[in-house]
Amino acid sequence: MERKKILWPTDLSKNARRALPYVSSLAEKYATEVHVLYVIEELGHHEPWYGEFDQSHITKIHEWESEKAKERLDQICKKNLEGCPLYKRHIAIGDPAQEILKLIDKEKVDMVVMASRGEKGLFQFGSVAEKVVKNSPVPVVTIPCV
Repeated sequence: MERKKILWPTDLSKNARRALPYVSSLAEKYATEVHVLYVIEELGHHEPWYGEFDQSHITKIHEWESEKAKERLDQICKKNLEGCPLYKRHIAIGDPAQEILKLIDKEKVDMVVMASRGEKGLFQFGSVAEKVVKNSPVPVVTIPCV
């Protein structure tokens, strides 16, 4: 089976980075394009936890997180992925599993390589990985985390 595009969804945690050697190895072996996806959790549907947020405040939080994610993805790219010659970075806002599945379809990804569980943050990759494995139209390789 030919592999042209691999997706590596990441929550930028230490556990998510455990998938990097596998992503790099597959990308090198098959000369594939790699899509790196970071998903920002949608805050608009949460109950206020510290005062009321209007849409402009939520937008500012999403913009700030998006900028920080771009910086972190660039750092990962330079440090671990040799400058990312065939790597495309994506940042989305929403439910992580749904956004992963959308990107698989949109970019015509052939394979997903992801950690089986994230570390810290607003969501845990365990449930995300399960949803992706159950609903993905392409093979999903999950990397166990310690």
